[in-house]
Amino acid sequence: MLASITPLGERGRQSRWGLTVSAFLLGATAAGAGAGALLGAAGSLTTDVGGLGGRARLALLIAVLAAAVAAEAFLPRVPGPRRQVNERWLDEFRGWVYGVGFGAQLGLGLTTVVSSAATYVAIAAAFLLADPALGALVLGVFGAIRGATPLMTAGVRRPEQLRALHLRLERLRAPAARGSLTALIALLAVTTAGSLG
Repeated sequence: MLASITPLGERGRQSRWGLTVSAFLLGATAAGAGAGALLGAAGSLTTDVGGLGGRARLALLIAVLAAAVAAEAFLPRVPGPRRQVNERWLDEFRGWVYGVGFGAQLGLGLTTVVSSAATYVAIAAAFLLADPALGALVLGVFGAIRGATPLMTAGVRRPEQLRALHLRLERLRAPAARGSLTALIALLAVTTAGSLG
């Protein structure tokens, strides 16, 4: 999908890359923030109704982080949906429409391919914060980060540049996976240390 939203591809569809990417970023951020607000509100019920306190929520977050580290370290791929967005939209809708639609699907986190267990950590954190505003902040930032990915295609104006981008992304796959695992381990260590203090 990333390779489809390039200046080269948008020009071929008579769309403006900047508008499509802006819509993509907006859709991802808004969908993430909306989902986070709902999860935060649902999480607040565990405090209000279930009496789940802050220490218990922190312990649950540590458990989710540990499971995410284990998934990243030992599974061949992170469990989750394997579907991509519907690429037929590229031919059926205007750029800003599929930009918002594709972005929203990525911003929700679980409606397309889950490439990192950090997705589950972000969703759990939004719920365990037990606050709609904080949940919206967590998943809104998550969505914005995912929504910014098409910016990597800004320089693709010729087919050979698209091929070079694909090669670069393939070379970055393993370092990105190691970076994700390292970040999860660091977050687990910091969160665990914070819970002991």
